[in-house]
Amino acid sequence: MTNALPRTHLTRFDPAGRLVRSSETSALFVLISVIATLGVVAYSLFLLNPENRGDVLPYLLVLVAESILVFQALLSMWTILSSGYEPRDFPYHEAKRLLLANADDDSLHLDGRVVLVDVFITVYGEELSTVRRTVEAAVALRGAHRTWVLDDGRSDAVKDSAAELGAWYVRRLSGNGAKAGNLNHALSIAKGDLFAVFDADFVPDPDFLIETVPFFTDENVAFVQTPQAYGNLTTVIARGAAFMQTVFYRFAQRGRNRFNAAFCVGTNVIFRRAAIDDIGGMHTDSKSEDVWTALSLHERGWRSIYIPDVLAVGDAPETIEAFSKQQLRWATGGFEILLTHNPLNPKRRLTGDQRIQYFVTATFYLTGICPLLLILVPPLEIYFDLRPMDLTITPLTWGLYYAGFYAMQILLAWFVVGSFRWETLTLSTVSFPIYTKALWNVITGKDVGWHVTGTATRRSPFNFIVPQLLFFVFLALTSVVAIWRDANHGSLTLATAWNVTNTLILAAFIGAALHEHRAAVHPRPAPAPAAEAAPSAVAPVTIVARPLPAPVLGGTGGAAVATDIVGPLRSTRTRAARGGS
Repeated sequence: MTNALPRTHLTRFDPAGRLVRSSETSALFVLISVIATLGVVAYSLFLLNPENRGDVLPYLLVLVAESILVFQALLSMWTILSSGYEPRDFPYHEAKRLLLANADDDSLHLDGRVVLVDVFITVYGEELSTVRRTVEAAVALRGAHRTWVLDDGRSDAVKDSAAELGAWYVRRLSGNGAKAGNLNHALSIAKGDLFAVFDADFVPDPDFLIETVPFFTDENVAFVQTPQAYGNLTTVIARGAAFMQTVFYRFAQRGRNRFNAAFCVGTNVIFRRAAIDDIGGMHTDSKSEDVWTALSLHERGWRSIYIPDVLAVGDAPETIEAFSKQQLRWATGGFEILLTHNPLNPKRRLTGDQRIQYFVTATFYLTGICPLLLILVPPLEIYFDLRPMDLTITPLTWGLYYAGFYAMQILLAWFVVGSFRWETLTLSTVSFPIYTKALWNVITGKDVGWHVTGTATRRSPFNFIVPQLLFFVFLALTSVVAIWRDANHGSLTLATAWNVTNTLILAAFIGAALHEHRAAVHPRPAPAPAAEAAPSAVAPVTIVARPLPAPVLGGTGGAAVATDIVGPLRSTRTRAARGGS
């Protein structure tokens, strides 16, 4: 892997610019995880103690919400503490040593034979500069391969760029099956042994194939997944969305390795063609084709691998619209599994560990609905004097148990990320309308259509946060009433503090929306183009041609397809020398 790691939410550097090594397996991290687990257990016992029960309605709201959160927290701790598993074994290292067996070319060898690799870039209306950046990086991957641009956006500019940069271009005549249909269509044309998938906004590292292909020396491996690392941490939404996934990519997916339950996330992944053929192609009946495809592969007994190395860097959603559409799509996929393909059903051909891990995935987005229930609790006390817990419990007692759960979770997150990220806390709290809508859509069978994360329509962010605005007004008025009440009584209540905190969190989110709206109305002028760099003193070199020879349509068992395929304009490309090329 190259040493020039970009700055993302998954890479940390010290003040001197040196990479800070991951602390996942440190003794301190394990200690914090164990203490956090004990805090979860203590809080659960406190909550379930009948002597602590308050009024029925607020108690039930708290009990339901906290039960979901505690369930997810406990299983997350179990997964996190299993994250020390290292999938790179001796056969992997030996296969990697022999991967580039011939010094004369960059053909990839596995188990003594040349393997043909296709690299698919799925495009659906992203900006041309974004697509070009990814295509250029994909073409430059070390190891012989063919790069394909699969353009469901049907852009002539993308078509010309693909040819210019040395990639094959494929345009379907229909958009059936969305992204999964696009990939299946490509698989009817490309016939490589392996195929990698990148979204149009994820730029792969030159060593992506070098680091992932050796895993396929194990004939049971169906796919190798790498993290989604984001480099555009420039807005509140982008930072919040990125850091929300830190624990998942640094711990949860690693822990799933131990249970053969690491799942595909749709990009930065490489598949074995035979495995996808075995399940009849990529899953097309869901907007979350990635996790469904992984589930189908696991049910067929295939093995998945996850490695935490950052081998591609992309863009997190920068706007509220893009974030809302991304989360709606992901949550819909999870709820679809829960309600239509429950992993706990004895009919599923999964191991016990896999059942639990997929059940956690299917129920995870219920945690996003929990804030809706908890937000309603303080107003019930302020307006109707209904309390969730027994009045004999002091605020200090409640706080100690509460801190044992939430404070330890925050401490654990701080240890993972390296600092407290208020953006993540804010997005986690205010996104309940998105997850509630996703659950409702799955229950009612409503199709939300396909939306790519990076293709927002640039509508006002306030069009997407109407529920949050209404809740903010309600909580703000409730806070005024609560403060007035406490002032008359001469003491601050826990309900007032809790309600004011919720109001401030919603205010922060609306502030971010206002900033985004102003930026859209009054965009900053584009920076002046940089002066043309002086010619490099390094003499350019010509590297081995990519892509490999053109495919033969319809000649390998694939059905004849109605499509537009354009080959690259050149078979060689000249570029500055780089190490290892």
